[in-house]
Formats: sequence, C-alpha cells, structure tokens
Amino acid sequence: MPAALTCLLVDDDQDDQEIFNLALVDSGLKMKCVVSSSAVEALAMLKQEQYALPDYIFLDLNMPRINGMQFLTEVKKNSRLQNIPVVIYSTSSHPKDIDATKKLGAAAFITKPSGIKELSHLLNEFFQTHFQPALHQA
Repeated sequence: MPAALTCLLVDDDQDDQEIFNLALVDSGLKMKCVVSSSAVEALAMLKQEQYALPDYIFLDLNMPRINGMQFLTEVKKNSRLQNIPVVIYSTSSHPKDIDATKKLGAAAFITKPSGIKELSHLLNEFFQTHFQPALHQA
C-alpha cells in the first residue's frame, strides 16, 4: 500500500481544525493532516530545509499577523514551496477573494461548509476532480 499523502492545514480556529480532521477521516481519503494555528508558524516550519514538505496546503484567509493572502504570496515566491498546491479554505465566498487568490497562485477555493459530512463530500469531490484519485482507499 502506498504511503499516505500529507496536507498542512493553516487555520487559527480550533473548531475548524477539528472539523477538517474529522471530515478528512470521514471522507476515506488516505491523507495525514498536520495543523498549524498561525501562518507565521507555518511559514517558519515550511522554510526549514529538514522539514518534509506537505503534498497540499489548506489555508484559511482570515488570520492575525499574516493573513492567508500574505502567506500564499510568500509560498509562491519561495522556490522550494511554490509547487505545493495551496487550497484556500475560508468562510468567504466573495468573488473578489476567489479571484485574488487564484491570481496569487491558489490551486482551488473551498468555502467552509457548516458540517462535517458536507466538508467530507467537498474534499472527496476536490480530490477526484483535481488531484490524486489514488487517495481513496480500496
């Protein structure tokens, strides 16, 4: 069996972190999730040469100190990080935010749903449509 892929969830809301992890388990995707509660912490971690890079980054937009757009800009400027698909995972569904993040290099934009089952479905749909169908368990 191939090793599970990893994602980094960058979100300062503890409830949203828990919901994301529960939805990931519920989705049946073979993916390990590392969580960072701040963009500052996540950038410091990602820039360490010895840190194993995630296969995907799920990124909240509204965070203190460094927001999601600033984080995305930094990731895309860094040659070591720029090819990691960054998926915006935000309460926003404003077209301005969607357009701005796509221009900055985001791979996709997922608006946070209200429940675990709905998020599980969105994650499955995202990975089936855009990336790695092999993430699904047999």
